[in-house]
Amino acid sequence: MNRTLIGLGGTVVALAAVTGVAVVAAPGDGDASATAAAHKPVERTTLVCPQPSSSDVAETTWTAFTPKGGPGKKGSAELHPAARAGDGSGKGGSGDGAGKDADDKDKDGDDKDKGGGKDKDGNAGKGDGKGQDAGSEPVVSSTTPGTPVTAETDSAEAPALVGTADGPFAPGWTVQQTTTVSAGAGRGLHGAACSAPDTSFWFPGASTAAGRQDYVHLTNPDNSAAVVDVELYGKGGKEKAGAGSGEGITVPPRSSVPVLLSTLTAKPVTNVTVHVTARTGRVGAQIQAADQKAGGDWIAPADDAQPRAVLPGIPKDASSVRLVVFAPGSRDADLKVRLAGESGAITPAGSESLHVRGGMTTAVDLDDLTKGEAGSLVLSPADDSSDAPRIVAAVRVTRGKGSKQETAFIPSTAPLTHRATVVDNPTDPEKGSSAAHLALSAPDEGAKVRVTASAGSGGGSPRSTTVTLKAHTTKDVLPPRPSGGKGSYAVTVERLSGGPVFASRTLAREQDGVPAFTVQGMPDDGSTVAVPHAAQDLSVLNDE
Repeated sequence: MNRTLIGLGGTVVALAAVTGVAVVAAPGDGDASATAAAHKPVERTTLVCPQPSSSDVAETTWTAFTPKGGPGKKGSAELHPAARAGDGSGKGGSGDGAGKDADDKDKDGDDKDKGGGKDKDGNAGKGDGKGQDAGSEPVVSSTTPGTPVTAETDSAEAPALVGTADGPFAPGWTVQQTTTVSAGAGRGLHGAACSAPDTSFWFPGASTAAGRQDYVHLTNPDNSAAVVDVELYGKGGKEKAGAGSGEGITVPPRSSVPVLLSTLTAKPVTNVTVHVTARTGRVGAQIQAADQKAGGDWIAPADDAQPRAVLPGIPKDASSVRLVVFAPGSRDADLKVRLAGESGAITPAGSESLHVRGGMTTAVDLDDLTKGEAGSLVLSPADDSSDAPRIVAAVRVTRGKGSKQETAFIPSTAPLTHRATVVDNPTDPEKGSSAAHLALSAPDEGAKVRVTASAGSGGGSPRSTTVTLKAHTTKDVLPPRPSGGKGSYAVTVERLSGGPVFASRTLAREQDGVPAFTVQGMPDDGSTVAVPHAAQDLSVLNDE
């Protein structure tokens, strides 16, 4: 999914950011230097964080960070509570005021909400999920690029968050939401990288089966309502509607609507692909999967459908790996399945290839995939055709056994072509926890990257190291920690040379004998936008 970015240079830049226009030139102009697009720092970024949990035994931390180097000296980066609308029945918000807009008061007439978090200085960020006012205090507010800030809450009423960063805070603004659920369905570690709003999302790996409660959270950051459709595809194609149709769900302004997926199917479906599309407006979308026995996590959107998919960061101690693939459209896809491991690419025994029928979800269990070696799954067209069908994919990874299982999801991820950022890495892991680990994969050709630890949220200074990746491999990397750092810190990964790099970060925390963990993909952090060079004077368009 693409961040909402506003770059430099007025209308031409805005068109480049929104429509992907790479060239503004006179017809027939063949000068390559005139048509090449320059990359400029973005000036504004919007992010949304889903509602963390409704559990009474959940604790959530939000961590925000922007790397240094953005343009200008003035700016801000704040996340405010969003209203909660809809009842999760599949009907969503009614658009009749169920979620108040930015100008409304809450039911007590206050300008502040209840139950939010506290920032690193102990200042309250209010929020009860019933309204987000223009004058409400931010839950998370950054003060200095290069230094993470955190906020915490243990409220079951903690809201979804919406916000923007501008000026020097916009390029690469990254926010992580990490929740520990200590008991009940979905107990374990739930991690989500707060995401940019968009109009289309694919989620392979969801479920409406007994024992699972999967909610898709739809969050609207704008001041006008969005209308959203949610479609589910199983192994036989599009699923028949259940109690809720999933069509025409209204998400009121600056509000969040949770939709229980099991209400959208006439019968339980074990492996399902969810497609979220906005008819009007735009939303952020993520799925929270909660299993009665195997824990749970957030399912992030898969990368845009492509003929090839890379899923980075399958842990070496995975006890089971289920691959879920969907081919949008009517064309079947025949795929080669490879694991880029620490020593090279291997073919999973018995799963060398995979046939995916168009418009249908295919799932396969890859038993004993990693063999004690962390790796990344690489799915590519069997015939290397340039016109191969496009796919989206995700894996459900399980660690532990029996009643001590925990689950996380790794979707297909976009390559890191410039810089990626991930936050909420502990400088001093608590007992029973492990430091954050990076999975850096070069599935095609070798590459070199720089890994930098920021200052900690409680102080310290940055540290960097350079990592060389061999072709067709994945390297498990323990990133450096800030010198003298305290609290949590951010990690940036910059590609210096070589081929494309795919990356993810794993956080692990033992929880009453359960190997709780969560994995976040690391695509580019949206620090720049392509700005076309104008090879033609367009001022004549303004002549009357």
